[in-house]
Amino acid sequence: MADPITPAIIPERRRIERRVSARLGDLTLPEVRRILVTTLLSVIVLALFFWMVRTVVVAAILGLIIGFYIRPLHLRLAARIRKPTLSAILTLIMVILPILGVLAFSYSELSDVVTYVASHQREISAKVDAALQRIPFLADAKAATAIVGFIASATAYGTRLPGILRTALAGFGISATIFLFTAFYILLEADKVGVYVASKIPPRYEELRRALDTNVRGVLYGAIYSTLLTQTLKSLIILGMNLVFGVPLAGALAVVSFIIGFFPIVGSWSVYIPVAIWLVIFRDAVTSAILMVVIGTLVNTVFISMYLRPKIAAERSGVLNFYWMFVALITGVYTFGLAGILIGPILIGLLKAIVDTVTARGSWQILELDDDDDAGAPVRTA
Repeated sequence: MADPITPAIIPERRRIERRVSARLGDLTLPEVRRILVTTLLSVIVLALFFWMVRTVVVAAILGLIIGFYIRPLHLRLAARIRKPTLSAILTLIMVILPILGVLAFSYSELSDVVTYVASHQREISAKVDAALQRIPFLADAKAATAIVGFIASATAYGTRLPGILRTALAGFGISATIFLFTAFYILLEADKVGVYVASKIPPRYEELRRALDTNVRGVLYGAIYSTLLTQTLKSLIILGMNLVFGVPLAGALAVVSFIIGFFPIVGSWSVYIPVAIWLVIFRDAVTSAILMVVIGTLVNTVFISMYLRPKIAAERSGVLNFYWMFVALITGVYTFGLAGILIGPILIGLLKAIVDTVTARGSWQILELDDDDDAGAPVRTA
């Protein structure tokens, strides 16, 4: 059913548009030139700025969000020790040190695996070949030579892993620095940042500012909360299956599952599928391997990743429904990679804020009041 107020609003909007056009016609040529030059310089500077920070923008956003998340802990510490800077440092240490400890433990465990594989290549190849012989259509195949070559290549890659990690530490170090300093800055200056940003927005854009703030804050909170929660849940499931089926390195594999689940294409299946193959080859545990694949596929990949994550994100955001959050998370990750976890929901959240503001009747009323206040103001000339 059509809205009965709509016909009365259309003439009002046209009247406002005519008044704005008349005011634009009063601009002088120097004023127009100044507007064009300022706009061009702004576009150039913004483009160069975003190009400069393109590799660390995700780290900066994460630092901003994590800073707001852990700020209550910082405020409680600051109230006790009366030193905000020391409180911020202690807060970051309390959050980061456990994560670094888990990563160091996982790296140590995986390094031991690489060392073992390098010294037992022929034994491992024989077991793999024996397992392949049990498969009907591979019963006559002699795959031992190819398997030895594959294991040797994998072992060589494993031995190069420390060097690869050292090479990657340069870029990671820059991102980590931006993350830490952004979080540290937010812990100390969050109130000043909010006041500063609010003071730079003209009153006529207040409605749009509120919509952008609400939507972006909501989708970011929902996306990060759901991603961390579901990644933790999937890793716990991997850990539980590894412990139940007697898989070595259960904790390290769970940590690996948590980390690689953030990247597009790969996910926890990159862990439970190889583990299932290992169970078949080295334990002859076909039933356990089938259970691991079925549980991992149905629970981790289908239910948690495709349903539970967007559902939790949508409910926590309070902005997007399940469908649009699903689109934001899936297409965001596959379009922008790891950064898409944040960029996808942000883009759809911004789009919703703009649409809601443009279609709201209140935005026209604010514009009209602002025009009435400025009607008597003289036009400045250069």
